Amino acid sequence: MRAIAADHPVGLVHIDAHTDCCDEEMNSKYSHGTPFRRAVEEGILDPKRTVQIGIRGAANSDECWEFGPKHGIRIVYIEEFNKLGVEKVITEARRVVGEGPTYVSFDIDSLDPSFAPGTGTPEIGGLTTIEAQALIRGLRGLNLVGADVVEVSPPFDSSGITALIAATIMYEMLCILSEKIDLKSKKKKG
Repeated sequence: MRAIAADHPVGLVHIDAHTDCCDEEMNSKYSHGTPFRRAVEEGILDPKRTVQIGIRGAANSDECWEFGPKHGIRIVYIEEFNKLGVEKVITEARRVVGEGPTYVSFDIDSLDPSFAPGTGTPEIGGLTTIEAQALIRGLRGLNLVGADVVEVSPPFDSSGITALIAATIMYEMLCILSEKIDLKSKKKKG
């Protein structure tokens, strides 16, 4: 993200069970629970162009819950996601990030552990794989500049289904990223 945001902060579509906005996690300012707080503090991430989708669970703390709204991050908790449905959440995500450069971060624990048990911080009540695919596909046409899939832990899943899902989600993201790159290339030639 630092390299991508070298010239200006980026927006973010963050699909996760956790906000990852803690000040410290596991006695460190830099861990899987702190990256987006650090990115906001460093001016890498524009909090007003950030949406977090699927947030839920006990692994979040008050400081993690409060940081986002205090800085302008739009949080779509899982209850709101279930009430609105995928299409309206996609519309909201697109509204929040707008036309500026946007990064997508997909944490595998955004999915219900019945779909993806191979993660270190599973939280029940999560997204289905169909909802996750729809969310990613709904970002098509945005000014996407990068993406990741994080927190996959194969040792926690002897079936290998979590790795398959993660690879498929990354494939979906690469498809919409490559389409954007192709369009930029055609405009330069054109």
